[in-house]
Amino acid sequence: MFKHILVPMDGSKLAEAALPAARFMAEKLQAQVTLFHVVEQDAPSQVHGQKHLTGPQEAEAYLRQVALMWFDGIPRVECHVHETETQLVSDSIVAHAAELGHDLVVMCSHGRGKAFHLLFGSIAQKVIAGGTLPVLITHPDDRGEPPPFCCCQILLPLDTDPEHEKGLPVVKSVARTCNADLHITTVIPTYESLPPDEKVTARTLPATATRMLDLEARDAEEHLGELARGLIAEGIHASAHVLRGDPAETIARAAQEAKIDLMVLPTHGKTGMAAFWTGSVAHGICSRSRCPLLLVPISEPSTA
Repeated sequence: MFKHILVPMDGSKLAEAALPAARFMAEKLQAQVTLFHVVEQDAPSQVHGQKHLTGPQEAEAYLRQVALMWFDGIPRVECHVHETETQLVSDSIVAHAAELGHDLVVMCSHGRGKAFHLLFGSIAQKVIAGGTLPVLITHPDDRGEPPPFCCCQILLPLDTDPEHEKGLPVVKSVARTCNADLHITTVIPTYESLPPDEKVTARTLPATATRMLDLEARDAEEHLGELARGLIAEGIHASAHVLRGDPAETIARAAQEAKIDLMVLPTHGKTGMAAFWTGSVAHGICSRSRCPLLLVPISEPSTA
């Protein structure tokens, strides 16, 4: 389980949205925390209209202030400034995590929609692609402040690819540690919610397509039910849910209605979020939901 948490900081309030989750995880998992800043080449004084750290001395003082304010009582907290200026902040995060053996990165997104995707693509996805490091993504609240974080309700969306079930060991560990309810969910489209390209193919035989989707939903209910029963036998509060509709919209709505605290998405390291159903579905979930998101890298499927 996670024992060394890396928290990248740039000095902005937006980046501080990651701190409640980092504090919670450190406390629950009795993990070491490293607050980390990369000195960016030609760093701007502001990012997204907020203060941005521009030099090593300023960064060191800031990280120590954050440590005192947010991690009082956590026995192992370190502050580290990568003083060599770089244009590739994401690469420095990956290299630092690999060098010092961090096993979880906690960071925030600077917004939703397009802004989220830009940040996700430039930093978090590169961390995922860099190896086997899980990344916990949080969002600021509506006022741009660090939101409270807890982990009582976990949502694990799965598709029909059994490879994605390799993320279960991490999910189980988090659920046990937090004594959380684990909701395993898959979404089977209806004929009406099929993507346009698939609907064109199915239009010639709509009744057959509907029947096939219904059978897929029945098979999914049996499979997820079996998974949930196995988790319950291990002492985990688990439930299985097969939903119908557009996958991204349905998952985002389910997370909101169930008051989910943490959503977990398994990803293949080299392809990032594109390995979950399709990239458009994964990004659609993130665009519609402000739920904290834990990305869990899994091994590439065998080609043998």
